[in-house]
Amino acid sequence: MTEKFDPPPDEPLTTKEGWSRWVQRDLNPPELIWNLDQLSLEEKATYDEVRLDYHSDLIVVNTPTIQEIIKTIRRLLVLNRRQVSARRGLIVTGPAGTGKTTAITQLGRAHELGVRLRNPIKGPRIPVVYVTVPPAATPRMVAVEFARFLGLPFGPRHNITDVTNAVCAVLCDVGCELVLIDEIHNISLTTRSGAEVSDQLKYFSERLPATFVYAGIDVERVGLFSGTRGKQIASRFATIATRPFAYGSKTQRDNWRALVATLESALRLQHHKTDTLTRHSEYLYQRTHGMLGSLSHLIRGAAIDTILDGTEKITKAHLEAIRLDHAAETTPAATSAAATKQSKTGVA
Repeated sequence: MTEKFDPPPDEPLTTKEGWSRWVQRDLNPPELIWNLDQLSLEEKATYDEVRLDYHSDLIVVNTPTIQEIIKTIRRLLVLNRRQVSARRGLIVTGPAGTGKTTAITQLGRAHELGVRLRNPIKGPRIPVVYVTVPPAATPRMVAVEFARFLGLPFGPRHNITDVTNAVCAVLCDVGCELVLIDEIHNISLTTRSGAEVSDQLKYFSERLPATFVYAGIDVERVGLFSGTRGKQIASRFATIATRPFAYGSKTQRDNWRALVATLESALRLQHHKTDTLTRHSEYLYQRTHGMLGSLSHLIRGAAIDTILDGTEKITKAHLEAIRLDHAAETTPAATSAAATKQSKTGVA
């Protein structure tokens, strides 16, 4: 059975303990047990709980965007090996719900597993750091986020220089190669504190022999590339945009059906028939508007309901019973004709 990943509330991904547990968790799907009548009530409850836990963390689909991000970063990691300054980085940007956080965390997980496989050395090693930019962040707050990931004890009496120097020393010692910084849209270069946070991140990138990856919502629209500091960021970082899936052309519709089929194949339900969801691919597109996060939530939520109600197969009624995010629920559903028109006019 799949090991349950249930980190303590004080061990999120933004701590080395939470990140390590998440990276090393078992992703193998649980095996279906067909002779359920031979299970005791306790065994059946355990079996259901394992599958409920599995569907709460369904597989990540290796979409073309994730493939491009991983390929780009692998290239940058090599290019940056002998750079002593002005290392190149990547910014993943796009609308909310299009998989930015999923993409960079999967990138980090793949890189860390690869490092540990190639270099099974003993001793402390932290090849990947994952932090988020707090709202209304200051340079010290960002430095403390790095320290918190590492578990370094810093109090209010320690100044930003103390925190920064300690963080850089530790990350160099533990062989950090990849720094993932999420929620970068919380930085506004039009404010003094935002400009100072940008400078702090730049200082980290110059002190650490690592490749930096930023992720945020529509970063160009929020002004990340504006002004002198923004131009410097633009000159050092490539950008990859995440977008909703399109549904206009036959190829786009085939890609969407393939995505639905991949998610459907990962289900672990007793009576669900293959291709049931792919037959509803247009309905799923209308419900989710091509948003990968909404689609995953819809299918996983329906799967959980079928386990709880004992039917063990997803029907359209199960799908209709799932409440999605506000954006998906309030945006008018696009018809195939409208989607085709969007495709022809270049609207994603």
